[in-house]
Amino acid sequence: MNIAIASGKGGTGKTTLSTNLAALFAETQKVILSDLDVEEPNSGLFIKGELVHKEDKFKMIPEWVEDKCTLCGICQDVCNYHAVIQLGTKIMVFPELCHSCYACSELCPIEALPMVPKKMGVLKHFNQGDLSFIESRLDVGEEQAVPLIAQTIQYVNDNFSDVPIRIYDAPPGTSCPVIEATKDADFVILVTEPTPFGLHDLKIAVETMRELKKEYAVIINRYGIGNDDVLEYCKKEAIPLIAKIPNDRRIAELYSSGKLIYDQHSEVRKQLESIKNYILQMNQSSIG
Repeated sequence: MNIAIASGKGGTGKTTLSTNLAALFAETQKVILSDLDVEEPNSGLFIKGELVHKEDKFKMIPEWVEDKCTLCGICQDVCNYHAVIQLGTKIMVFPELCHSCYACSELCPIEALPMVPKKMGVLKHFNQGDLSFIESRLDVGEEQAVPLIAQTIQYVNDNFSDVPIRIYDAPPGTSCPVIEATKDADFVILVTEPTPFGLHDLKIAVETMRELKKEYAVIINRYGIGNDDVLEYCKKEAIPLIAKIPNDRRIAELYSSGKLIYDQHSEVRKQLESIKNYILQMNQSSIG
């Protein structure tokens, strides 16, 4: 079961939930945690595993072969992202804009734009008992997160097909990286906070999940601040609300020290057990 943990905005507690929920699952079974917030992954601050694998990740970019090119202009015409343009007698390639669709390369009649690999980031795989943690990080200056997210998910699919629970810490927001991180998820947990900003961005996230036709539920982090508007919204929209993690100074102290919370805070553990049971019941129902 692929579980994506997402939110409409940053700072709601996705990583807190992802790392602690994964560690709780790992007490009784094998589980995968993959940090897909590749622009700024931070799950590794809380998971102290042994590095067992590391590999560079590449995307394919066209490279202009000047002595072959006849300047027919097809490459420029077929590129929807303006990554390939013709300036006089030169073909300019902008790797930051390229989406590796291969159109320019495949449609070039004289093969003057072969695709070549360009490093975009690095993937690391750590083990901590029954918890396998996979983290990918974009290189500085790289602008596209989607290709690295896709390759990270593929790494999990290729190496952990026998692990029943896979948790993906998705990027914040509702843009292309979030779509990539959640499009193949069986279940999405939306993390929000009981504030006007939290509700506003939760509504956008809910609309996104509905558009993707995903099964989803909500948890409220920092419960006890703000107001009850998120509760009323979930009730009105018949959205499952499966946990309320309290607003507590002790939680903030543990988090800021890079420590897991569930094993040192009884109420957090209770709420995470509720989430875990909900997921296991869903998984059992899908198998049945």
